[in-house]
Amino acid sequence: MNVVLIGYRAAGKSTVGKALASRLGRTFVDTDDLLEEREQAAISDVVKSRGWDYFRKVEKDIIQEIAEKDHLVVAAGGGSVLDPENVMALKKNGLIVWLKADRQALRRRVAQDPRTVVQRPPLTEKGTLEELEEVMACRSPVYEKAMGAEVDTSVMDVDAVVASVLCLLHERNVI
Repeated sequence: MNVVLIGYRAAGKSTVGKALASRLGRTFVDTDDLLEEREQAAISDVVKSRGWDYFRKVEKDIIQEIAEKDHLVVAAGGGSVLDPENVMALKKNGLIVWLKADRQALRRRVAQDPRTVVQRPPLTEKGTLEELEEVMACRSPVYEKAMGAEVDTSVMDVDAVVASVLCLLHERNVI
């Protein structure tokens, strides 16, 4: 069974995912990294040149492929669960864990992350920090519906989040 991490930008999916995979002795897969590798371009460039519809199609293809594999730790792109077919595919062979964080923590992390400008395309016409409220309000119900478990990462460091996820996995007999 896979462990699939979902959540908004800067919630910790990639950082926690790498550490969790290391602790579990599993392969870590980041759907955004795979997409950039396949397209040989940053996500922001893919979206700029080909559009969001193209990006979501490639992302969906990647998720369908990942869902067929086993014993992975997956960091799913923040908007990947907006597509119900992606959620069904990921749930077929995985436990979806929502890494959530409060607005203040996300604002701080987004502002500190050098990838924000280079790699992460804007999701709205507003600035990166301004769009946070709007997108979180829209996505939170989707994340909640998709998840099998959640961990609030707002005040935890990476090791504490990994420990919390491991505890959840033990409780649910996933590992």
